[in-house]
Parts: sequence; structure tokens; C-alpha cells
Amino acid sequence: MSTEKSSHTPMMQQYLSIKADHPETLVFYRMGDFYELFFEDAEKVSRLLGITLTQRGSSAGNPIKMAGVPFHSLESYLAKLVKLGESAAICEQIGDPATSKGPVERKVMRIITPGTLTDTDLLPEKSERPLLALCLTQHRRTITAGLAWLSLASGNLKLMEISTDEKSLLQRLQQELDRISPAEILISAGVLLSDTYYEQLPGKFSEVPDWHFDLKQGQKTLQEQLGTISLTGFGADHLSAALGAAGALLRYAENTQGRGLKHINNLTVENEHEFIGLDTATRRNLELTETLRGQESPTLFSLLDHCRTAMGSRLLRHWLHHAKRDQSVAISRHEAIKALLKIDSTEGLSALLNTIPDIERITTRIALQSARPRDLSALRDGLQHLPNLRNYVSMCIADNQTTVLSGILAGLATPDDCLDLLERSLMTLPATMVRDGGVIATGFDNELDELRSLSENAGQFLVQLEASERERTGIANLRVEYNRVHGFYIEVTNGQSDKVPDNYRRRQTLKNAERYITPELKAFEDKALSAQERALIREKILYEKVLQDLLPFIHLLQTVAQAISQLDALVSLAEHANKNNWCAPQMIPEPILQIRQGRHPVVENQIERFIANDCELSAERKLLLITGPNMGGKSTFMRQVALITLLAYIGSYVPADSAVIGPIDRIFTRIGAADDLAGGRSTFMVEMTESAAILNAATANSLVLMDEVGRGTSTFDGLALAWAISRHLIQVSQSYTLFATHYFELTQLPDMHPTAENVHLSAVEHKENIVFLHAVQPGPASQSYGLQVAQLAGIPQSVIRSARKHLAELEAQSLQATPQFDLFSSAPAIPHSEPEPEMTAAIHPALIEKLMALDPDKLSPRDALDVLYDLKTLTNQQ
Repeated sequence: MSTEKSSHTPMMQQYLSIKADHPETLVFYRMGDFYELFFEDAEKVSRLLGITLTQRGSSAGNPIKMAGVPFHSLESYLAKLVKLGESAAICEQIGDPATSKGPVERKVMRIITPGTLTDTDLLPEKSERPLLALCLTQHRRTITAGLAWLSLASGNLKLMEISTDEKSLLQRLQQELDRISPAEILISAGVLLSDTYYEQLPGKFSEVPDWHFDLKQGQKTLQEQLGTISLTGFGADHLSAALGAAGALLRYAENTQGRGLKHINNLTVENEHEFIGLDTATRRNLELTETLRGQESPTLFSLLDHCRTAMGSRLLRHWLHHAKRDQSVAISRHEAIKALLKIDSTEGLSALLNTIPDIERITTRIALQSARPRDLSALRDGLQHLPNLRNYVSMCIADNQTTVLSGILAGLATPDDCLDLLERSLMTLPATMVRDGGVIATGFDNELDELRSLSENAGQFLVQLEASERERTGIANLRVEYNRVHGFYIEVTNGQSDKVPDNYRRRQTLKNAERYITPELKAFEDKALSAQERALIREKILYEKVLQDLLPFIHLLQTVAQAISQLDALVSLAEHANKNNWCAPQMIPEPILQIRQGRHPVVENQIERFIANDCELSAERKLLLITGPNMGGKSTFMRQVALITLLAYIGSYVPADSAVIGPIDRIFTRIGAADDLAGGRSTFMVEMTESAAILNAATANSLVLMDEVGRGTSTFDGLALAWAISRHLIQVSQSYTLFATHYFELTQLPDMHPTAENVHLSAVEHKENIVFLHAVQPGPASQSYGLQVAQLAGIPQSVIRSARKHLAELEAQSLQATPQFDLFSSAPAIPHSEPEPEMTAAIHPALIEKLMALDPDKLSPRDALDVLYDLKTLTNQQ
């Protein structure tokens, strides 16, 4: 803890002045070896992190509450706070305590917020945490949402605009923000959004002044950042709202880092029709990167991620959420995977990629001048492996020219001058921190080498001095030593003290010995210790110069990082395809979705034997009506069709014997539901909201999965809705649709609509038990097997028997009562004027009594046969 007292008024005035500039941010105020927090900040951090809250002195008559963390463990505390969505201002001592008359000069050097992280310790390794700015403008009834987002750790800056009406704004924003997944959203303080926006949009909202979103200033800021006089070359000159957002974004990012952003030198403009549309429900239901329970595994990403570098994993994750509609992108990746597999290069490439560090994030830290010595040594070692990577890629494209691998090969060119600087300047294994010394290599700087020589030769000098003093004084056990507290000294035991020369001056008295200093030893001490201190200062200066000299190589290093990321992601996909017998899908422009012996990519790895199934959809066969028992595999079948389609479009091979896939613009899923209690919506309301989104947005090129629509309300309401929704998908949307249902009445749909067809998941019953075959077969299911599934779930046998008895009664009643209204007939059924004889024949009372008294579960085979004969006799007596 610093010697400064918390009751010292000038120091507290300094703190309060700094805090006034960061009212909504936790201020970590450096005091010696600790970062202290005061007042409300201290209480909050104490509560969030469980650290001790203390009280010391007073300010303006109020007790000063304090909480502190050691400076060397700051990052671990910051990581926890960032996970909780908090921001922190790091206030450092920039003055010299020895020369300060008042409080040591302090300044906020950086601000940590959820969207502006660059430190390895604070960032998730395999995902981005973008900062996004949202600018809303309105012209008459049209609202334009300008989006600008930046991954500060990689330098990727992107823009996009959405134009819509107020009613659709939230839904459109939600879909795009779920895709981008920002950690923090900047919004103008003057924009009043309803609570619904804050609740349903991902990320932490941070308000900034209105003028930060000025459109003209945004364009100017962006041009200065990119070093251009126009944004036409980026296709961004017409995006006024997005440019306003970009201005606010860059200003905020610069303020938090306390310096310019030299690694942001490119811009990408996206549009919402560029990618296959995946709404929030679809991303959740398909479990792309998170399971339905919120876990990281097993998901499609965890299955495919065999990447050896963190930047490869991040790119693969990006592909899964950003599958491009343009088939040429996927086809070029398929070709690259084919080339990688043809010469069986994945194992060798994987071994090399294991040696590559996270060049992307190291480059960012170089740009921000915050890279540590081990970052630079890892970068040096990684760059040394580039020639070997190039050799492998060259072999792959020798007989298989692919545009993707050719581009990767070009990007893997070694930045020789950069590597030379790193090799000359750094020790083989530098110290973790510059302040510890041992970072700059010998031979890089003459002055540093001389200072180190003085310090390192101290040992030899001490050995010689000890030998000469023993000889001169006759003290055989005299020792010359050094410690950090007392410096250099000569130690003589008490028994030899009478031999001590006059020029020895006592430095320290011990129990059994005395320690002395001589003028000669004192002169050497001053020289040696001064050299050590000057060497550390010189080393720090040299390291900062190395960081400066690396700035011109940022663009080259980013190019290398992008090439390695792509190669790593493709090798990961190729390796998985090879091990799991996946095939290359055929992408064609005709409307078709034809999968032979398809498998669910995740489920097939979780069970011993997976039953593969076909799926064929085309312009003439748009909707498959899927029936079959619960647990029969309907949902798995539907999800696997969606995942195979998505995998094909990200450029991966797919789990099937063959797949032919035409144009797809969106994938929708309506599978399962839960109450949205916080939003005040029931299961049925959630179901209908998701269904409405599908019906309003699906096109003829969309893939729609609908599972058990209408089950959240009464039978007839649900049946009517399911029928109407399915008919809309057939007649209006004309989407590729997999429609699973338990409403057997819907199986009449194919009779009315030739583009619909019945299929079912098969099962067989054996001794009142059920065996699921998980095979998709033509035609509707014959029954639902609900009681058998209930029995498998562990429902007591007495309940099952009761249900079976009641089911028999219901089925008997349905035969006698007025037939249920046929939803699919063009007019209501007209009853016959004369009842059919067989329908009005009386049933013998004894027969009914006999049937009602039976308990089939208690009958032996012999008893059952006897009962059957009795029933036959009673029937003949009618």
C-alpha cells in the first residue's frame, strides 16, 4: 500500500476530479502496489468480486470506503468484471513519488469496456467480442438503422444499413445483432428506445453524446482512419446513417485505448441479403455454437473445431453464423478441401499450425503498443514456420488449382524485414515483463551490452576481491557478498574481528558476525548497481523502439494472419470430413434439395449407430408432412436437413452419401417452445410469434422447419391453425418445408396439394412396447404410440392401464357420435337421410359388460384365448 493517506485532502481531490470524468465507470486508482477503489465503486466491486471492503479516514465529513486489488493480479479481477458487463478506467501513476510535493500525478491510461478488449487474459480465445454503434434516422415512415461494428482485437471494421418501418425494426435489428453478437452497443443519448429493445437485443448498451453520431463528421473520421479522400471504393459513400455510427464507434474506441488505431485500415460493407438468413430461434434450435441449455458442447461448432490456432477457430465460428448465399464461395471452399484431402496433407499441416500463435491479436497489441515480450517472441517463432506452410500449400495446388488455396499461398509470404527485426532484437526466451530485464538480445545495442557487462562482471570482481582481502588480512573465512537490502559487504565472524583493518567501516551487526564496507567496495557498488538500473532503463527504451519499428508491418502481419486463419479452418473441415466419411455436396442453380442417406452431424457422434435417411425437395415437391411417434426422430431428421444445407453453404463437406443443393436464402425453424415469462408471453404466444415471422418472411428459396405447430391451444384451434399455416407455406410462400405434426387430419393435405407429400418415421409395437426404427418412409403414420412412449418415460403401470381403458372408450364413442367436421372438405358433410344398419345395430349388454371387466395386463395366454371364445359366443347370440 502506498504511504499516501486516504484522508489526505489533495489526493482525494485528485481522485474525485478523475472520477467526475468517468461517472459510470469503475475507477481503479493506482496507489503504490495496489489499485484502490473508493466510495460507491468500492462497495460495488466488493459485492461483485467478494473482496474486502475497508474504511479509512474521511472526506468532507464522510467516511471513505475502500477496496483494493494488487497491481500484479489486476487482469484477473478485470476479467471477472467484464464478464459481468462492467467497465473500468485504469488510472496510473505517471509522476515520480520521490519528487512529488503533493499527490503523485495520475492519469487514466485506458478504459476497459465489454466491447473494447484487446488483452489475451480478458478475451475469449475462440470468439470475437465486437463493439457496435447504432444510429437511427427517420424519413417519413421509413426508419434507417445504421450499424457500424468493430472487433478491436482483430481490426475488422464493418458497416451495414437496414431500412424498414417502425413495426418491423426490432425484429430486423434482432436478427442482425444475433448474427453479429456485439458485446457492447453504443447508442445516442438522445434516442429513446423502449425497454423491449434493451431486453431483446444482445450486448450491453452504452450511451454517448448525440453529436458523436454526426454524419459528416463520421465520414471525415472514417476517411482519416482509412487514409482515403473518398469512401466510394468501399461502397460506403451512400450509407449516411452507418457513417454516423462509424464516427461514434471510432471515437469511442480511440478514447478507451488512449491512442490511435493503426491496425484498422480496411472497411467491409455488408447487406442483409448477402448471407443465409438465420433468425434467433433458428440459431438456437440448430445449436450452432451453443446448446439449448446454454452450454458450449455438443454443438456444431464444437464438433467441427479441430483448428490448431485460436484465429482459425474464430473464423470457423464466423463462417457458421455468416454462410453466404453466393454458391461460388462455398464451391471454392469445397475445391480447397478436395485438394487438401487429395494429397493427405491435413496431418502435416495440423502439426505446423500447432506452432503458430494468435498472430491476429498480437498484431493488434503491436498497433496499440501494448504487446508484451512473449507476444513478440511467439510472433517471431510463428513467422519462421511460414516457408514450411507454403511448401505444403504449394503441393496441394500443384495438380488442383483452387482460387482459395492460391490466395492463401500468396498471403503466407514471409515478411522478411519484420522477422529480421524480431530475430535480432529479442532473446530466445525473453522475460515476461520488460521491467524484469532479459528481453533485448545481446548484440542488438552496444550501450546495453556494456551496461550488462558491468553488472555481470560483478561476480568475478567479488571473487577476486575476496581472495585478495583474505590474503591481506589473514582472515581465512572472510566472505564478500551481496543482498538487495544492504548491497555489497565483507562479512567477518566475531572470532576474527581483531584482524579487521582500519579501512573497514561497519555496515551491519549480526549475532555471530559483523559486516563491513570499504571505499573500494563502495565505489564498485555504486558503479555496478547504477549499471544494472541503467541497463533496465535502456532495455525499456529499446523495447518501445522495437514496437514502434514494427508498426509499418501491421498490414503484412494481418495478411499473414488471415491466410493462416483460412488455412486452419479448411484443414479442420477437411480433417473432420475425412474421419467421418462426409461427402462433397453439389451446388446447382436449380431449385432442389436432394440428400441421400443424410445424417445429423452432431447426433451421429453421440450414439453408436445412426439411421441415415433421404430427403428430396424440389419445385414439384415442396412440403413433406412428417408424422410418427414422439421420440421417433422427427425433430432430428428435420434438423439434420437444415444443418446439411448450412454446412454445404459454409463450404464444408456434409454427412451424407450425396447431396445436391440449390439456391437457399433463409433457414427458419419453429421447433419446441417455452414460456417467455419475463416478456409475459405464453408458450403458445411464443409459438405463434415465431410462426408469424416465418410466414411473413419465407420465400420460395427458404427452408422452413415446422414442428408440432398448434399444440399449445385446444385441439380444434390448433388443428385449424396448423392446417392454415401449412396451406400458406404451400400456396403462398412456396418454401421448402418439413412440417411435423400429430394431427393426422393434416395427412389429407397431399390429396389437395400435389406439391405436398406424406412421410413418416417408422416404429413397431411388440408386446405393448415400442421399438423406434428412426427410418423415414413414404405415407402417413398409422398411429402415434403415445401410451407406449409414456410407458418408456416411466409413467406408472396403473396410469398406463387407466389411459388405455379411457382411450378405448373415446375411440368407441367416436364411432357412435357425429363424425368430426372435416376441415378439408369444400362443404360440411351432409348426414344420410337413412342411417346405415351397421351403425345403429345394438350391442349386446353382456358383451359390453364382459369387455369392461377385462384387464388385459393380467391375462395369461390361455385366459386370453378363453375370453376370446366367450366374446365370440356372445356376438353370435345377438
